[in-house]
Amino acid sequence: MTADRVREVTAAQHRKTRPARPPRAGVRLARLYAASRRIPAAVAAIAACAIGLRIALAGHWDSYGALQLPLVFEAGAAAAITVTTASPHGDPERVAGRWLPFLRLAAALALTAAAASALAAAGTGAHLAGGTLDALRNVAGMTGIGLLCAAALGGGLAWAGPTGYLVLGAYGLYTQWHGPALTTPWIWPARPPHDLGAAICAGLVFTLGIAAITVRGARDPAGE
Repeated sequence: MTADRVREVTAAQHRKTRPARPPRAGVRLARLYAASRRIPAAVAAIAACAIGLRIALAGHWDSYGALQLPLVFEAGAAAAITVTTASPHGDPERVAGRWLPFLRLAAALALTAAAASALAAAGTGAHLAGGTLDALRNVAGMTGIGLLCAAALGGGLAWAGPTGYLVLGAYGLYTQWHGPALTTPWIWPARPPHDLGAAICAGLVFTLGIAAITVRGARDPAGE
């Protein structure tokens, strides 16, 4: 038997005897990531926002209050999503974790979808101003703002983005009733649910936020 043949046989035996990757390794990695990012707490906060919205919708509101009410809970859900970007390990984790970009992307998309679905479901059978399209647009856009803040300022300050935009959105709604009305699509909460320009602006901000947090992650040094 030649030396080349011996090497081929040895390599084949090594492949057969090499232990397979545990099938639950990916699940364990996702669970550890969720725990380190406090994702269960974020899910609970999103559920609380949906329940709060449902309870609030049972009250009697004038047209102006009915428009502003969902925006408050949408901003709360977006803030809950964005704070999950905070990393307790900082740069060492970014260097060593090759699966981190995929985990960040999956977590942000899943939480955003869960928030939009929960808030839309909370409005089922009640008068939810703007309906499902408005909830989806507002949650996605404000989440994108929060993700951009996380990439620029850190996960611990990511909530400031949706909270600050809540004030701007509420003012935009205010001008619809008291004038002069702000019509820019960048203040999408003040635009009708089917406004294409507002949807494009919110979608663009969300896409940029997702891209920034996926590639860069939150700007968090180790230990914060």
